[in-house]
Amino acid sequence: MTHTTLSSNSSRTRQLALAGVFTALAIVGSFLSFPVAGSKCAPVQHIINILAAVTLGPWYSVGIAFCASLLRNLLGLGSMMAFPGSMVGALCCGLVYSICHKLSLTCLAEALGTGILGGLAAYPVAVYIMGITPAGIFVYVVPFLISTIAGSILAFLLITALNKGGVMAMIKTTR
Repeated sequence: MTHTTLSSNSSRTRQLALAGVFTALAIVGSFLSFPVAGSKCAPVQHIINILAAVTLGPWYSVGIAFCASLLRNLLGLGSMMAFPGSMVGALCCGLVYSICHKLSLTCLAEALGTGILGGLAAYPVAVYIMGITPAGIFVYVVPFLISTIAGSILAFLLITALNKGGVMAMIKTTR
């Protein structure tokens, strides 16, 4: 094996390990949730979405959101709303960060992606998968916005502090 292959494998191993840690933090963080209009609002998931977008990229961010949603549902800690609520925001913030590398826009993309697009995507999940009839197509937008705005602000503060301490530079070297 060449040195490039070894460092590539080492980098991939670190990325997967970090993805596993982020997934575990998202699941444990779901204990810090509050109910709003039939959905569980968990701001920690949004913090993880943004951390993953910044450190690992959009596809890892979506994968982490999916795995965390699946495991929360299997463990009885979440609802089916976790899938559109977390995955759409993870994709949006991941793509925005990969294009512009601006934390503020990444946090805004998480909030709008989860709050508006994820909130709208939750409606068919409620109707066709969960068998409930929400009051309207926009019923999940406000609760999702509440959760994601809180998580996005916390993520901005956390990543800003980690940047100042030099921690983010160490984490980003895994990419």
